[in-house]
Amino acid sequence: MPSIAIIPARGGSKRIPRKNIRDFAGKPIIAYAIEAAINSNLYDEVVVSTDDIEIATIAKVYGASVPFLRSDENSNDFATTVDVLIEVLDWYKNQNRTFEIATCIYACAPFVTSELLKSSFQKLKETKSDCVFPVLAYSHPIQRALRLDFAGKIQAVDASQSNTRTQDLENTYHDAGMFYTFEVAALYQNRSLRTANTTAIAIDELQAHDIDSEIDWKLAEMKFKLILDEKL
Repeated sequence: MPSIAIIPARGGSKRIPRKNIRDFAGKPIIAYAIEAAINSNLYDEVVVSTDDIEIATIAKVYGASVPFLRSDENSNDFATTVDVLIEVLDWYKNQNRTFEIATCIYACAPFVTSELLKSSFQKLKETKSDCVFPVLAYSHPIQRALRLDFAGKIQAVDASQSNTRTQDLENTYHDAGMFYTFEVAALYQNRSLRTANTTAIAIDELQAHDIDSEIDWKLAEMKFKLILDEKL
């Protein structure tokens, strides 16, 4: 079953400059995604989609392919992940190569592992889903969420749950922001990674950390080093 890993890595990150190749615990952060994909032995191709020569060079050092530079159209702030994936898949289609399964792995996902990628393939097959991706449970029930009004006073988002015990509330989850394993045919048909036939893998707090700010970066490195120390 032909499969491909696609790692989007645009050069123009705004909140953390040069985010995709910044040093994270001793190596460019994109290296972790590349190495996890290669070491999983799941993929016929591990490709980095970038518009940036420096990112392309580093990606190749760690074993990824960069068969072309991303188009200007798909390098701006309005291009979606799906746009980028379709561009890569179309490029290979024009080379008479097609894939049945693909994984989009984010460049800033240092916690991704080969084992987790393998689990997503297995779950995709077992559930016959369009897509599988990891999720994290919210640390506090969102049914008890609060908002602040213009004067700074609290208001319950859902007042009907204000007196419900937290242990009696249903668990809710959010996207871990690591990767999506999907059926290529379903992506072309739906032009979306999330469909009504999407399945999730629940992971714990030590298996992921979303990195959107400098504080996120520092916390992620601390968590990552803690995990490494526990393995020694």
